[in-house]
Amino acid sequence: MKILATNKQTVIDIDLPRIKHSSGNILKILEIEDSELSLTFVDNAGITDINKQYLGRNYPTNVIAFSMNEGKFGDVNPDILGDIVISTETALRDAKAGDLPLEDEIDYLMIHGILHLLGYDHELPGEAEEMKEKEKETFFALKKYHIE
Repeated sequence: MKILATNKQTVIDIDLPRIKHSSGNILKILEIEDSELSLTFVDNAGITDINKQYLGRNYPTNVIAFSMNEGKFGDVNPDILGDIVISTETALRDAKAGDLPLEDEIDYLMIHGILHLLGYDHELPGEAEEMKEKEKETFFALKKYHIE
């Protein structure tokens, strides 16, 4: 399992070793621990730029996932899942709104992003509920890892 975690923002203090540990546990829970994953943490301006450039949406979002297993050459190296970009500012805002610790919100966003890399898509009719259930199941399994 190879996880690259990069912090490209200075707005919010994040714990990269904890994030790498959590994302590794997420991959184990989803039984894809032989995979490679890239995580990048940015501010709202950074994710707005990415959202606009790649998705045509000119606003900040919480997480964007770029799969390496889709498209014409998606089968070249199926162990490389892809890249996940998370806005720490939006994560903090959402954590406060949900009365959650920032670490839990980041864990949830990593789960959400990884599920997108695995082909889950909450924007497709009929798939939102399936993805939401898988997110909850994975999140609660991850909490057990943190307790043990």
